[in-house]
Formats: sequence, C-alpha cells, structure tokens
Amino acid sequence: MSRIAEVVVPARLGRSFRWLLASSWTSNLGDGIALAAGPLLVASLTRDAFLVALAATVQWLPPLLFGLVAGALTDRLDRKLIVVTVDAARAVVLAVLTLAVATDRVSIVAVLAALFVLATAEVFADNSSQTLLPVLVAREDLAIANSRMQSGFITVNQLAGPPLGAALFTAGAAWALGAQAVVIALGAVLITRVVLPAREPDTAARRPMRHDIAEGLRWTVAHPAVRTLVLTITIFNVTFGAAWSVLVLYATQRLGLGEIGFGLVTTVGAVGGLAGVLVYGWITRRVSLSGIMRIGLVIETLTHLALALTTSPWIALPVFFVFGAHAFVWGTTSVAVRQRAVPLELQGRVGSVNLVGVFGGLVVGSAIGGVLAQHIGVTAPFWFAFVGSAVFVVLIWRSLRHIAHADDAPVPAAA
Repeated sequence: MSRIAEVVVPARLGRSFRWLLASSWTSNLGDGIALAAGPLLVASLTRDAFLVALAATVQWLPPLLFGLVAGALTDRLDRKLIVVTVDAARAVVLAVLTLAVATDRVSIVAVLAALFVLATAEVFADNSSQTLLPVLVAREDLAIANSRMQSGFITVNQLAGPPLGAALFTAGAAWALGAQAVVIALGAVLITRVVLPAREPDTAARRPMRHDIAEGLRWTVAHPAVRTLVLTITIFNVTFGAAWSVLVLYATQRLGLGEIGFGLVTTVGAVGGLAGVLVYGWITRRVSLSGIMRIGLVIETLTHLALALTTSPWIALPVFFVFGAHAFVWGTTSVAVRQRAVPLELQGRVGSVNLVGVFGGLVVGSAIGGVLAQHIGVTAPFWFAFVGSAVFVVLIWRSLRHIAHADDAPVPAAA
C-alpha cells in the first residue's frame, strides 16, 4: 500500500500536499454530484430553455463580478482560512436548500438564488486553493502535482460524481443535495490539516484594493504567454458556454437520453480525461506547448461541429470522450504554465484575471446559447460554437507561439 501511495503521491511532495489533495478530491466529489443534480433539479422545475440556460448563467456570473476582488483578498489574507470558511458556508447553504426540497417548498427562483450564492462562495474558495499548490511543492514538481490534482478532479468530479448525483436525484432531489453538503463540509475539515510556510507580513492592506487589482491586470497584460492564455480561454469559453449551457436539453431531447443518460455524458468525458492523464507525459515530451494549444483548439472546434450534426448517442459519446481528453491536457498545461510564470505574491491576482476571463466567456456564451436554443432550436448553440471557434482559431493561430516561451523569466510585477 505504501508503494502505491508513493507512486500516486510521492513523499517528496510533502504531507501537507497529501492533505490538500484529499481535500480537493473530496470537495470535487460534491461538485461532481452537483454537475448532474443541479441541472436535473432546474429541469424538473421548468422546461423553459431560457431558464435552463439562466441556471448556468447565474453560476458563471459570480466569478465575473467578484473574481478580481477574490484575487486581491487571496494575496492579502490567510489563504487556507479563506478556503475553510467559504466551504463551510457552502455546506450550510446546501443544507438549507436540501431542507426546502425535502419539504416541497422550493421554487425555480429559490434554486437560482441558491446557485448564485454557492457559485459566489466557490469563487473565493477556488481562487485561494489554487495558490496553495505553488507554496507547498517545488517549482520542478508543479507538473506532477497539478497532474495529481487534475486526475482527482476527473475521477471524482466528472467520473464518479455525475452518475452518483443522477442516481441520488432519481431517489430524491434532497438525497443528492444532502450528499453534496456532507462532502463539501468534509473537504473543509481536511484542508485544516494543511501546514503552510510562514508568509512575510503583508502591507497590502494599507493600500487601496484597486491598486492590487490593477497590479495583477498590468502583469497579465505584460506577460505574452499568460496574456495569450487568458485571451484564448476567454473567447473559447464564449463558444463552449453557448453549447454547454443547454447540454441537459441536448442530451435528453436531441440524443434521447434520460436522467441517468445525462450523467453518462459527463462520465464518458471523464473517461476521456483519464485517457489524457495516461498520455499526458508522452505528449508533453514530443509536442511543444504551442503545439498542444493549437491541436486542442482544433479538437474543440470540431467537437461543436460533430455534436451539431449528430442525433445518435453512439456518435456523440465518442465525441465527448475525445473532448474529455483534450480538456485534461489543455487544463493541466495552462495551469502549469501560469503557476510557473507568475510570482508567488501575484498568484491570487493573476489567477483571478484568468478566472474572470474564463467565466466572463461562459456568462456571455450561456446567454447567447439560451436565446438561440429558445428561438431556433437546441442545436443552434452548437452551430454558433463551431463557427465562432473556427474564426478565432484562424485569428489567434500565430499568437499561440508565445506559449512556447512560457518558461522564460517572468515580467517584473511593476511592468
């Protein structure tokens, strides 16, 4: 058993990293349950395509509204305490929502409000937790540490969580929500065991918040690789958000899958992600960072086209598998690039700029997807995603060469 543990989580990464990993895997199981249970709960209360897409929007809006503030606070305050406090608050909100569902006193308005509050809390928790890893492990171990974090995300968030959430939902929506509350609370307990190195006294609190936010923005704009990453993921999340905001309707109506089948869509994508885990080292030894980025963008563009054309689950499911592998390779590479390039004192703020780009794209995309699906049909968002992605790939193709130089010395924070 100890040998297996050494292979999965090498001892050189430290005991605190293992506690961080355990907390991350546990919390991700709760988020995985929500991936299926959340849309199914909304769909059980309304069949309006616009409201279904609005549920995605209210979850993607908080990072856009509060992301930069969360980044500034992360670099000022106790990062571990932020994660523990916010995750505990998420568990309380989920417990209240569970009670409302169990007593049949829930409405679509209440669910949308709860989703907004949960997503707001998650902004602060996720931004802070991402900054813990570069503090706990050496720079040369960031790739393997991120790989282990991403492997857990795929296994429990996308592979185990969604079918479990769908199965619990069929037994009763309260069961799914209650299970999520329990595991989120457990994740908060586990992260208390993480021991962080002492930080220098922070004098940032004496500066205006806008100064810290502006500093993170300036650094991001001045660094070619990180700037290109943020721009690319922002635009591609507009197209992705348009299509995936109505995924529950696409899976149940277009593909003819039921509630369990909707969970299967996410599961197949997670299996593809595990395949990406297995080949990630091989890929990075043979393909440049810019090459990985370019191939990934082409794969995502063709994914939207294939899903727009097909009505067969037997065609769609392999497409989701390939997309899952792409998502792991893309996610792991982009996080490692950012963590290696960004100074520790700016990790929270630069990460928040990236977060705003991610969810800003998702908010815009989900709004577009909801309108297109309501007025044209459930495949219209996928056609929009294909055309938009194809145009952007052509425009950004040459700029992606900056990613190849991501490991160059970072631009000074004052640049």
